[in-house]
Amino acid sequence: MQNHYPQFTILERLYTKKGWGMLLGVLAVLCVLFPILNLVVPAGNVLHVSDYTIALIGKMMCYGIVALAIDLVWGYTGILSLGHGLFFALGGYAFGMYLMRQIGLDGSYHSHLPDFMVFLDWKSYPWYWQFTEHFWYVLILVMVVPGVLAFIFGYFAFRSRIKGVYFSIITQAMTYAFMLLFFRNETGFGGNNGFTDFKRLLDIPIATPQMRMTLFVVTALMLIGLLVLSRAIVTSKFGRVLTAIRDAESRVMFSGYNPLHYKLTIWTFSAVICGIAGALYVPQIGIINPSEMSPANSIEIAIWSAVGGRGTLVGAILGAGIVNGAKSYFTVAFPEYWLYFLGLIFILVTLYLPQGVLGLWEKLRFKKKTITPAEQSTAHIENKHD
Repeated sequence: MQNHYPQFTILERLYTKKGWGMLLGVLAVLCVLFPILNLVVPAGNVLHVSDYTIALIGKMMCYGIVALAIDLVWGYTGILSLGHGLFFALGGYAFGMYLMRQIGLDGSYHSHLPDFMVFLDWKSYPWYWQFTEHFWYVLILVMVVPGVLAFIFGYFAFRSRIKGVYFSIITQAMTYAFMLLFFRNETGFGGNNGFTDFKRLLDIPIATPQMRMTLFVVTALMLIGLLVLSRAIVTSKFGRVLTAIRDAESRVMFSGYNPLHYKLTIWTFSAVICGIAGALYVPQIGIINPSEMSPANSIEIAIWSAVGGRGTLVGAILGAGIVNGAKSYFTVAFPEYWLYFLGLIFILVTLYLPQGVLGLWEKLRFKKKTITPAEQSTAHIENKHD
């Protein structure tokens, strides 16, 4: 018997042709157009994209990756984490260790040790700094450190069936504890100043326009690549189980699935994504310190997903761009009132836009496409007369 159902390839199931076209368009703008406008077009030209704009968009793309990570666990699995700022910072610190080793003798004290270690009269690197001068090792560290921590924490939390507001509080407490730990000078991570004054990356000066643009393009490729990978996960059987866990975890258990394995896998994967975002963030911004682990930062990450639209992936990235774009403006125009504005955004979205900005856009599109029965009747009469 011949199967008449339409056959779709894996790529077609991920996005429609229009969706792929938009993704490729965004990729072309970020990876081709922006480098040309920044590096080739002279600074006086109206089409020139400034270094400040490149740094700002690069930072927003890093935040977009983090928003993608929180949407996987909150939007699709129903796990509200208020600790993803920790995983982001750990990835940043891991890559920051390599960047500090790349300074070499160019520091203020002209020592092979970072300036903060010389100031504290340290004679050698602690054991956990070993091999951090190797780029390949640090790339592994960026993913392994947040991944292992998330796996251990998630295993005990999910096995104990901690969920809801209790899980959110525990993740926030964990983040706060690590922040206090990294503030201490004896931990070997620079105390409250953290890591800064980076000089080189892969022995190439990090302040050059070419290196800045390379980091920008790598971040754009990583954002689009992780978006496609995340889309593949949520549209698979694994993703459907995650959605079922979000909607009715008990029914999933009665159906023969163990939620622990699914929640732990997506939780760990989400933490690894945050670590990658942190590693891309640090060389572009030029600093990493314990303030990145503050509970307020983790709350803000959740707000990005809520503003853009939970459970949409693209909406989470959009929310990160909207909130941080507004933040860049309001922290300059009204620095004292920015936090009030952020709180107001969250309240308004919760009350009036439960599906976020992307949900509102889809609702408006649906209204335009929907024809009322009266309109259908009128159209039928007009066609009959014709």
